[in-house]
Amino acid sequence: MKKGENILQGRDVAVGYRQGKAIRWVVKNLSFSLQSAKLTCLLGPNGVGKSTLIKAIMGQNLPVKGEISYKGKPIGQLSPRDMARNVSVVLTDRISPGNLTVRQLVALGRIPFTSWLGSMSPEDEQAVQKALDATHIGYIENRKVSEISDGQLQKTMIARALAQDGKLIILDEPTAHLDLVNRLEIMQLLRDIAHTQQKAILVVTHDLDIAVETADEFWLMPCGGPVVIGRPEDLILSGAINQLLPDGKLQFSPTTGKVQAIMAEETIPVDGPEEVAQWLRMALRKQNMLPSNALRLSVTKDPVSFLIYRKETKEQFYTIEETLNALQLE
Repeated sequence: MKKGENILQGRDVAVGYRQGKAIRWVVKNLSFSLQSAKLTCLLGPNGVGKSTLIKAIMGQNLPVKGEISYKGKPIGQLSPRDMARNVSVVLTDRISPGNLTVRQLVALGRIPFTSWLGSMSPEDEQAVQKALDATHIGYIENRKVSEISDGQLQKTMIARALAQDGKLIILDEPTAHLDLVNRLEIMQLLRDIAHTQQKAILVVTHDLDIAVETADEFWLMPCGGPVVIGRPEDLILSGAINQLLPDGKLQFSPTTGKVQAIMAEETIPVDGPEEVAQWLRMALRKQNMLPSNALRLSVTKDPVSFLIYRKETKEQFYTIEETLNALQLE
């Protein structure tokens, strides 16, 4: 995929808020760009200042130093109408839809473009239909918003943002309150929209595993450290991803792609197909078990089985639970 157009740029940005006469700095010396056709995820612990940075990007809390510009124009110089036409925002706040249907709620995204009477032009209707199609919710467009599921509601809110047809979409925790399947579906949807509709999408999320699967770029906001920007895979291989896990008890495993407890440096040796072996290793780590060198562990795939070799004896089990129980007898 070709490099996209720079939609939003920050140069030497310093963001903070006043506490009496002092300023509590959230970030300093931050330079960044949000590009079209790219899904960017902002990750960091609660209270680190993600919301403050987002408010600065939205023009609600301008930087104390530096500059944030939209397509070359400083954010502070954009009128509220211009911001509404160019930047779409999906927040976590619960809405009170009343008796609105899904289509009517999506159509609210056209408010920055309608006349003072609020009448919809053919172009507005086309933008609404395009948003419904892109989010695959046309089948519920006539249902009351109060009657749809949380996952369908989140897609509806994304559709409303798309109906605004701005180049930049900002979402705050769009997968909060959703189950695993819906979380993955929403993030895959946002990735598809970014790539196919040439949108710059910034997502604030705590969902690290799914963000790794879907994001083109990470912004990491660790406690007490500078913002780290890079491709997720590079941040994983360099170990920078672990700045999100500052307590020294957890680490992001480049092998499993999961956050896991830190154990001894030794790799737990398990022979056999890796797609089975990795799950035995994970179970052993969770139990903080490191088998002695006197044992040899092996697995098979068809059928799935687990073998423990003790000197000249061999035991075979068909579940990890049985295997762990046998190892605990050591």
